[in-house]
Amino acid sequence: AVIIGGSLALSGVMLQSLLRNPLASPDLIGLAPGAGFGVMLATYLHFLATGELTRWTGVAGPALIGSLAALALVYIISQRRGIIDPAAMVLVGIIVGLVFAAGTVFLQFQMPDRGQSAVRWLMGSISDETTAAQLAASAGLLVLTLVLAWFAGPALDAASLGEDEARSVGLRIGRARALLFIASGALAAASVVLAGPIGFVGLIAPHAARMLGGPRHAPLAINAVLAGAVLLVGADTLVKAIQLGGGRLPVGVLTAALGGPFFLVLLLSNAARRAI
Repeated sequence: AVIIGGSLALSGVMLQSLLRNPLASPDLIGLAPGAGFGVMLATYLHFLATGELTRWTGVAGPALIGSLAALALVYIISQRRGIIDPAAMVLVGIIVGLVFAAGTVFLQFQMPDRGQSAVRWLMGSISDETTAAQLAASAGLLVLTLVLAWFAGPALDAASLGEDEARSVGLRIGRARALLFIASGALAAASVVLAGPIGFVGLIAPHAARMLGGPRHAPLAINAVLAGAVLLVGADTLVKAIQLGGGRLPVGVLTAALGGPFFLVLLLSNAARRAI
């Protein structure tokens, strides 16, 4: 939960800075649904090739490919005369995410077990069956990306101001955006491999970190990772305490219940600021 929450939060920080949009997050931009589709597609192809429904462990590559494919699609569609429209990118990301999520459910129902062997990649749940190798790889990726974000803090500060301001301080915005977009996609893919698509952590945690520690991106990256870890550990603890007749509630259900109203508040407050 610490690794997943931190990864989603750091991905959200980079996306919000690069897109200059406080509503950006891995799930709303389509990264997490794309990674989930990649995992389900690979699981389905593995079933067709072997006839086995046992859980397949080689999902890291398909998750990363799916995440980056969704990002590339959103990036291409959101351009207007070669320039990215940050507001349009979030809207396009939501639509692309819904399409990938529908594709995931479609593939799920093509399998004899209705996708139960890969069910955690539909809503998101923290599994006790995660291997030490998966945890080590994801933790290493999080640490490396956090170091990158720390050193790229001034670049992120400049990028959040606008394209002209970023270029005026010597930042090659295209190169920085490509590198950090890939890093965001890798973090989203790693979190999906561990627990499936868990929504809104990458939206809530960066804003909580800004309120507590300020907007400068070097310390914000660290604060957001801590906030994301606390948020997801707390959510997982709460769902374990909730006993339902059908079993344990997926943690993605709880984060969506918290994140949905939070997203609406942000959306309405940004609309109000634009109207003033």
